[in-house]
Amino acid sequence: MLRLTDIKLPLDHAEDALPAAIRAKLHIGAQAIRSYSVFRRGHDARKRGNIQLIYTLDVEVADQAKLLQRFADDPHVRPTPDTDYRFVAKASEGAAHRPVVIGLGPCGLFAGLLLAQMGFRPIILERGKAVRERTKDTWDLWRKRNLHPESNVQFGEGGAGTFSDGKLYSQISDPHHYGRKVLTEFVKAGAPEEIIYVSKPHIGTFRLVTMVENMRNTIEALGGEIRFQQRVDDLLVETDAQGTRHVRGVMLASGEQIRTDHVVLALGHSARDTVEMLHRRGVYLEAKPFSIGFRVEHPQSLIDQARFGPQAGHPLLGAADYKLVHHCRNGRSVYSFCMCPGGTVVAATSEPGRVVTNGMSQYSRNERNANAAIVVGIDPADFTPYDNSGSPLAGIALQRHWESRAFELGGGTYEAPGQLLGDFLAGRPSSAFGEVQPSYKPGVHLTDLAGALPDYAIEAIREAMPAFDRKIKGFGRPDAIFTAVETRTSSPVRIRRNDDDYQSLNTRGLFPAGEGAGYAGGILSAGVDGIRIAEAVALAIGTKA
Repeated sequence: MLRLTDIKLPLDHAEDALPAAIRAKLHIGAQAIRSYSVFRRGHDARKRGNIQLIYTLDVEVADQAKLLQRFADDPHVRPTPDTDYRFVAKASEGAAHRPVVIGLGPCGLFAGLLLAQMGFRPIILERGKAVRERTKDTWDLWRKRNLHPESNVQFGEGGAGTFSDGKLYSQISDPHHYGRKVLTEFVKAGAPEEIIYVSKPHIGTFRLVTMVENMRNTIEALGGEIRFQQRVDDLLVETDAQGTRHVRGVMLASGEQIRTDHVVLALGHSARDTVEMLHRRGVYLEAKPFSIGFRVEHPQSLIDQARFGPQAGHPLLGAADYKLVHHCRNGRSVYSFCMCPGGTVVAATSEPGRVVTNGMSQYSRNERNANAAIVVGIDPADFTPYDNSGSPLAGIALQRHWESRAFELGGGTYEAPGQLLGDFLAGRPSSAFGEVQPSYKPGVHLTDLAGALPDYAIEAIREAMPAFDRKIKGFGRPDAIFTAVETRTSSPVRIRRNDDDYQSLNTRGLFPAGEGAGYAGGILSAGVDGIRIAEAVALAIGTKA
């Protein structure tokens, strides 16, 4: 089979345009094409009004060897690579203990699924609730201001990605095609088949709920065990005669101990108490950079027109997104993050007395507003004012400080503090909304956000917004809305692991994974890391395939 890349066609091309393009590219007749399939479809929107679709096609032809020879110098005609996933190991008979996975977000979900598929019957511990119960608790905060500290946007089956745009693309290097394995399993669980081939696939919250349930059922059918409302409060560690530390199990909040020699840490980026426990237990941690900022909302129609022009609204294009970055005079970088077309800003705190914002979209992406985080990069040198002890947890102290500040500025009711963009740039408090109405629930309290972030961040965002307006006409409209505060862009801590076997630098049998360990950012990369870690565990305790 041949893979043809960079096949360009008009946005509204006819149904028979693809086989015609194949014939034109390969200079062959229709009878030479046995079959074809779309491997990837994207679009080039650089010329508004003349947007083109760009295809990557897998084509079965009558005389492949001859065609490959003819196109030997053409980089857009190559043999189709093997992207099938193959298991690296299988469970051995009589294993003393089953592996334990802590966390059932995307990383833990795929680590558990792969271990189950290889026969290891993992035990998966999730501090939150099953996804439908968790959804009810999350809406209790959004509608009635009742926070459930163990069941919310951050904690529960599916992880933080369940209440997001459901984006399934990443910039990670993926030579083993783990990403395709993630997408394939999602399709098996009920995702639309298009996520396999569109260039920027997404699912949306409602579909993710059903998919997560179906994947849970698959794990259990394969012998895995999933236990909800099981917070891990301690790690059992033993030091041998040579001074090497080994995992020997975990202790739950209930006091129950589970014996195991292999623990996957798929915590997510908000399990602060668990990270603090790991620090007390001597697991090697280090502070890492992350970003902080605000959520901004614009009319989705503005973004669509700016990106697609007269072709805005075309069903193949959907709601437009954007990606912006500006390097500031004070040395900071400001960029858009987790852009949610046609979505809403959501309350994402997991601790009482704090306000955190995030973004979410449904599969349809048909809400009135577009939203994105506008964030400023910070590094461990910025953490010192909040914790000068040199602790690797100092970034958590910074997060908590500004989340508490946002709670105060919002009136202490879990409303988010907000400000119109024009007022923010002018340095005056806002008193009334304009045409753009905020989507955040339980509500937005208008105020002055100058005190909602460090001065260097406020300065950088004020400089960046006019620059973004030059890139997207109307982005700087005065009645666009900022809400505060966005602090959970990624984990402020990295739980270091070896490059070869993925085990903790100083604790054997402990496998840090996913966003909470500092090795992923988003649903797809977290799922990929879960597969990678499952393979490492399987190779450590099973029989190589």
